[in-house]
Amino acid sequence: MDAALLGFGRALRAAGVDASAERLHAFLRAVDALGPARRTDVYWAGRLTLCGDRDDLERYERVFTACFGSVEPATGPVPAAPAMNLRGVARDATVPRTQTRREAEAPPMAALAASAEVLRHRDFGRLNADEREQLHRLLAAFALHGETRRSARRRPARRGEVDPRRTVRELLRRGGEPARLLRHTRAVRPRRVVLLVDVSGSMAPYADALLRFAHAAVRGPRTEVFTIGTRLTRVTRELSHRDPDLAMAAVSAAVPDWRGGTRLGVLLRAFLDRWGQRGMARGAVVVLLSDGWERGDPELLAAQMRRLRRLAHRVIWANPRKARPGYAPLAAGMAAALPSVDAFVEGHSLAALESLAAVVRGAGGA
Repeated sequence: MDAALLGFGRALRAAGVDASAERLHAFLRAVDALGPARRTDVYWAGRLTLCGDRDDLERYERVFTACFGSVEPATGPVPAAPAMNLRGVARDATVPRTQTRREAEAPPMAALAASAEVLRHRDFGRLNADEREQLHRLLAAFALHGETRRSARRRPARRGEVDPRRTVRELLRRGGEPARLLRHTRAVRPRRVVLLVDVSGSMAPYADALLRFAHAAVRGPRTEVFTIGTRLTRVTRELSHRDPDLAMAAVSAAVPDWRGGTRLGVLLRAFLDRWGQRGMARGAVVVLLSDGWERGDPELLAAQMRRLRRLAHRVIWANPRKARPGYAPLAAGMAAALPSVDAFVEGHSLAALESLAAVVRGAGGA
């Protein structure tokens, strides 16, 4: 059960909730005190320990519902901060102490948690209809942010270099009287993230899940998405629909080469000529989500990957086939591209995408 709850914590982090190790420890202790049998108890234990601000509440609701199902709404006011006795707060916040009919008819909490943890590691190509629907809800809660970088712009700060302009203005405002030295520091902003999603025939079992992952990524700042197959299609605008199903329908209408062949070298050259060289790839984190099958010349792909590597801050390749036992990057395209890749990761499951998100923001290894 603890492993499943830790997996829930990882899903929250992937959704952008600051579920630190300390908060996770408090969550596990709270669930241990309350008992994991009732969904309502687990819900409030997590909400009171894992959510740090109001922005976390919506993400928490989405991830919890996707993992364990919805919870009956509270009938009384919800406390803003936990009291000393977490058991009392969690139980009093949901006024009815007896199980609702909905909870009584629901599967046991341990079974739900175990099912959610199994789903996190299940290959996308092996999901049934119910599991795929649950996966869609979890992917809708994802968040993807690029590795941060120091901007040329500066912002006021308590520590840092003296800001001469603001300090002089303060002195003038005081009529020349001594004033505190005002300081500034360089601002920090996330790097642009560019996703190149392979929608060729060999990627058919994974393309839908990877595009839903891209849809969640587009909600973040400075993210661009392209599909690659026999053509290169920019789908950032189509994925900007808030509703995931509407976004997938828009992408389906915009992409003419579903389940076709793969021309990675030609299309990567087209991306670099039209967008990458002009600035989109400069200093960005570029992620290719593909199995590496190439119908064209592998030498062309190798040359374009070297070109991309010179422009981008990092190049990451997520391959759904990498998780298969005995896998080796022997496909001509994959072997040609690999020397120019900074991180080569899996891309077959929800847990693999969580790890990919950590690599993109600079918190994970290759």
